[in-house]
Amino acid sequence: MYTTCPYTSGIMKNIHNTVIKNGGVLSVDNLLFLLLQPASPALVIFRRNFMKKFNVAVVGASGMVGRKMLEVLAERDFPIENLYPMASSRSAGKAITFKGRKYLIEELCDTSFKKDIDIALFSAGGSTSLQYSPVAAKDGVIVIDNSSAFRMYEDVPLIVPEVNSHDLKWHSNIISNPNCSTIQAVVALSPIHDAYKIKRIIYSTYQAVSGSGLKGYNDLQNGIAGKENTFYPHPIAFNCLPHIDSFTEDGYTKEELKMINETRKILGDESIKITATTVRVPVYYGHSESINIETEKPFDVDEVRALLASSPGIIVLDDPKNNIYPTALQAENRDEVFVGRIRRDYSCENGLNIWVVADNIRKGAATNAVQIAERLVSDKYI
Repeated sequence: MYTTCPYTSGIMKNIHNTVIKNGGVLSVDNLLFLLLQPASPALVIFRRNFMKKFNVAVVGASGMVGRKMLEVLAERDFPIENLYPMASSRSAGKAITFKGRKYLIEELCDTSFKKDIDIALFSAGGSTSLQYSPVAAKDGVIVIDNSSAFRMYEDVPLIVPEVNSHDLKWHSNIISNPNCSTIQAVVALSPIHDAYKIKRIIYSTYQAVSGSGLKGYNDLQNGIAGKENTFYPHPIAFNCLPHIDSFTEDGYTKEELKMINETRKILGDESIKITATTVRVPVYYGHSESINIETEKPFDVDEVRALLASSPGIIVLDDPKNNIYPTALQAENRDEVFVGRIRRDYSCENGLNIWVVADNIRKGAATNAVQIAERLVSDKYI
């Protein structure tokens, strides 16, 4: 069967070469490494026939990110035995479809996790996470939480799988999914930090309305139609608002502070100096970020470009002479982080500018959460 499929024939060839390389021995870890390639046919075959399946809850299943989580779980063929979609009483009883089967959304309550649930993906807001994540964790469920509720807790890992999946080993049943704008930034920053050590970061972001959920999305639609905005403090259609989340006493917004604090935690370096300005723009999907970086070690721009192109989860689009650079439309409904406009900043020693774009609902939320669940399984942290 495998020899008739070009892809799986290649997998078998890789297995054969690995056996020869290791003196006729193929360890389980080597086999898993060869088979568990994201979204590959071999991964699908392996999961269907050999992997343990898990009982998975999606909390906030009726929301924008919750629905996308279900979509990504299906696309990536996560090994699910039983699915439990959950939400508030407003959505309880509504039907959703997952892999061709209809499910009724359950009302979230204190006894929801008494079932034999292995993993719960939460995307129902910070207050819900604060109330129910500890309940689920106490019942033995591993929570992957998309809210900001636990991100800065010292005993809660804040995970971007391409960057710090090793931190999963110390989870205590609650794992945080970072802020959408932080996720895409650190995917691009991590290889640069590893190679050249980053001293300072200046973030300027241009963030899609879907980052505010359905209310922000509807405000843009209504504004384009000439109707008044009901969610943002000013019209978002044909406008830019330097205001994401609420303002703090020092003039920063909470979104800006999230990027600052989460970046340091994920990269594991509190010494990095970071500032940020976050802006809401009239785009439906896809956050764009101008990131200015200063490194300790000198670098060659072409080497940086090659480094990023070879790093996991990144697609480099950087040919400005031919108008090739990342845009929000290119990133929409994609899981990769797109990087371009890679150029030296001559205003400081070892300065670098990059432009980073990603789909904030997929990689910035749903896909990253599912990737965390995949790493829990593949790295045997569950």
